[in-house]
Amino acid sequence: MSNKLISRFLLFFATLLLSFNAFSFESGVSGTISTSELPVEARETLRLIRQGGPFPYEKDGSVFGNYERVLPQQKRGYYREFTVKTPRARNRGARRLVTGGAPRSTAEIYYTADHYRSFRRVIEQEYRR
Repeated sequence: MSNKLISRFLLFFATLLLSFNAFSFESGVSGTISTSELPVEARETLRLIRQGGPFPYEKDGSVFGNYERVLPQQKRGYYREFTVKTPRARNRGARRLVTGGAPRSTAEIYYTADHYRSFRRVIEQEYRR
């Protein structure tokens, strides 16, 4: 009886590990991207964030919960998400800018092209004349 129970437990545990690996993915903040490297649509979204809108999507500016725990942990309400238009997409697409801090702040910005699976920290360039 106990050997059968142990065998079932090991089978269950192995199945669990294999399924976890099959559905897991690389995530986290993986490097940086400069504003000039962002897609033109992301730069437009950034401009709208700085001026306070108006935004093309109702959910723009809503609290990003960071449930995936990909970004550094902060209190709820710290992060806000904004849609980056995707050409030829019939919906909001997968691209987003997530800002941290005050609602209109662009002091901390992250870009995701894969719907929150991974992020790159946006580094704003200083413009010299």
